[in-house]
Amino acid sequence: MRDLPACRWVRTRLLHQGTGGRTAVIAVPYLWLLLFFIVPFVIVLKIAFSETQIALPPYQPLLYWTRDRVLEIKLNIGNFLFLLEDDLYWKAYLNSIKVAAVSTLLCLLLGYPMAYAIARARATWRIILLMMVVLPFWTSFLLRVYAWIGILKNNGLINNFLMWMGVIDQPIVMLQTDFAIYVGIVYSYLPFMVLPLYAVLEKMDLTLLEAAADLGSRPFRSFLTITLPLSMPGVVAGSMLVFIPAVGEFVIPALLGGPDTLMIGKVLWTEFFSNRDWPVASAVAIALLALLVVPIAFLQRSQRAQEGRF
Repeated sequence: MRDLPACRWVRTRLLHQGTGGRTAVIAVPYLWLLLFFIVPFVIVLKIAFSETQIALPPYQPLLYWTRDRVLEIKLNIGNFLFLLEDDLYWKAYLNSIKVAAVSTLLCLLLGYPMAYAIARARATWRIILLMMVVLPFWTSFLLRVYAWIGILKNNGLINNFLMWMGVIDQPIVMLQTDFAIYVGIVYSYLPFMVLPLYAVLEKMDLTLLEAAADLGSRPFRSFLTITLPLSMPGVVAGSMLVFIPAVGEFVIPALLGGPDTLMIGKVLWTEFFSNRDWPVASAVAIALLALLVVPIAFLQRSQRAQEGRF
């Protein structure tokens, strides 16, 4: 295939400046990280250290010129101190972590047997089973959450079926409860647990299990001593992929949870759009990011260990 003139021009300019193709390829993800993480993070961090004002934008600038034409910077840490003083934010953080941890555990209990069954299924069935796991992603996330409203409400599918079977006389209140939040989060994030587990279990050397069986090991003991330890990178990766977004989840608690549901994503939305207190909302976002740095670092370490193993 002949090179286009534009491609030849770009390659000539890169070589003329001493930049090879490998450097240009490596620079692409760093450029992506710079545009879509570093720049937004710096903007939010700047707003977090500013003061609120009734204007547009609703925060004061950090840098300003004095009458003596001296550039000064004005940092306000009161927004972060306010988060420490008001127990509303601590309760929201703790409740978000509790909901995310329980949801991650439920996803692991459901996703591990599913991933194990898919990895041990025949090759012809694996594609079909994996397609069933990712099939919900073909529809809108919002529509899937709305569908659960029709299933869980008092005159919804489950209550009507139980009353038709004669199991219950009165509808069970499931919508706008913590139960509905857990159902929505587990349903939405279960594929993020299944896929990393499947990737690890599918690559596992089955001759280790055959050798253990030849030596008299029972299947359950072989699972505990061989399969489970070797699948830990998938467990850690899947758990982090579920836990991290679940902590800041807003849509599912807002639609399926009750009015008293307290999660940090809902608090963040209220500060930004209802109270229009952008500095406090930015401080909440920075604190949430700092809270998630440890799990993210743990995920990266697990991924590096997994790459070294395989």
